[in-house]
Amino acid sequence: MIILHGYWRSSAAYRVRIVLNALGLTHEHQSVHLVKNGGEQHQEAYDELNPSHLVPTLVDKTRYEPVVISQSMAIIEYLIEVYGPGKLLGNSPIERAHIRALAQDICCDIHPINNLRVISHLGDIANFDNDDKGQWMRHWMDIGFTALEKKLAKCAGKFSIGNELSLVDICLIPQLYNAHRFGLPMDKYPKIMAIEQHCLQLPAFKLAIPENQPDAS
Repeated sequence: MIILHGYWRSSAAYRVRIVLNALGLTHEHQSVHLVKNGGEQHQEAYDELNPSHLVPTLVDKTRYEPVVISQSMAIIEYLIEVYGPGKLLGNSPIERAHIRALAQDICCDIHPINNLRVISHLGDIANFDNDDKGQWMRHWMDIGFTALEKKLAKCAGKFSIGNELSLVDICLIPQLYNAHRFGLPMDKYPKIMAIEQHCLQLPAFKLAIPENQPDAS
């Protein structure tokens, strides 16, 4: 049994859900609500599983010894290496490096400074209200997407890397969910929007949409 501890709106958990679906892996969802009850990620039971108090955490009980992994990108690469070798990461060292670089443009440069705990702390130390927080989110997403749009113009087809699904698409779609949620105008990024439209037609992405999760509220 594979168990994914996550939260329906977590971009990082969203990425992992897409990969689980794309690889056809049956899994159980365990909700860790980041808002209710003061944040369930801070509760003792989850602290024992992941002291970082972040989601997602994957528990793979199909192995001889259960495997517990945190950090979405590590989880994703584990799933690909164990259950889907040769998929999503490219076919050569150069292509794999290119894919990882674009994925990290999203996961290392855009996503972290828009993370829930960062935004919450801005409210604590700088008196950011909701409008200020929204402006912060849009500012950093715009900078990231502007650069990404230029990069994708050189390599994208139906997907971010030609016409094959890759890790880049898996990281991109959850970040676009946040962009829409916080009202970032998207007309400046036609290539990105075309990729999103194509990906969201695929079952692996449809099943992973936040509103389709059992803990969506």
